[in-house]
Amino acid sequence: MHEHGHDPAHSHDPAHSHLDGMDVRVRALETLLTQKGYVDPAALDRIIETYETRVGPHNGAAVVAKAWAEPAYREWLLRDATAAIAALGYTGRQGEHMVAVENTPEVHNMVVCTLCSCYPWPVLGLPPVWYKSAPYRAKAVLDPRGVLADFGVTLPQGTTIRVWDSTAEVRYLVLPMRPAGTEGLTETALAALVTRDAMIGTGLAKAPT
Repeated sequence: MHEHGHDPAHSHDPAHSHLDGMDVRVRALETLLTQKGYVDPAALDRIIETYETRVGPHNGAAVVAKAWAEPAYREWLLRDATAAIAALGYTGRQGEHMVAVENTPEVHNMVVCTLCSCYPWPVLGLPPVWYKSAPYRAKAVLDPRGVLADFGVTLPQGTTIRVWDSTAEVRYLVLPMRPAGTEGLTETALAALVTRDAMIGTGLAKAPT
C-alpha cells in the first residue's frame, strides 16, 4: 500500500492502451480453438456476456448500497469483506479474498495492480482496458492525484490518497462515500449511483438526479 498526501495536481492526457501482446495472443488462441471445434463460440459469448452485463459492476454496487443503508453490514464488510460479500452470493473466481477500504472526507482510496491485472471479477465484472495498462499502473503509484485528474476527479488538497496494490491473493473493493441527498433512497436506487470506477477509486459515486 502506498500513501500520498498533498500531491500537486498534474494535468496529463489519459493513457489509453490498445490491444497489447497478451490480448492479441488470447484472441489468436480463441480463434484457433474455435476453428478446431474445441470451444463453442456461443458458450464463450455467454461467459463473456455474464461478466460484462449480468455481473458487470452490479454485484459490487449492491454490496456498496447495502453498506450505505445498513451500518451493521458496513461494519462487517470493513471487518471481513470476503464473508460479507459471500453472504450476498457473490463469490468465486478472482474474488476469493476481498478487502474493503472506505473513502472518507480525509482519505480517498485507489486500487491498482502493479505487477498484473488482479481484479475482483465476481463484484466488478471484467476489468476495464485501462486498468491493465502499464501507464495507469505506473502513474497510479507515482502520481495518484494526476490519475484522478485524468478521470475528472479533483479532491481537496487536504485529502490523503492511499493506493492499494492488489495481488493474486488479495483483491480490494473501495467503499465510496455516500452522496448527499440520498437519505430516503432504497438500496436499489442507491446501487444505481455506484459506478465501477467509484469501486476502483478512480471515480466518485453519482449524485442523485
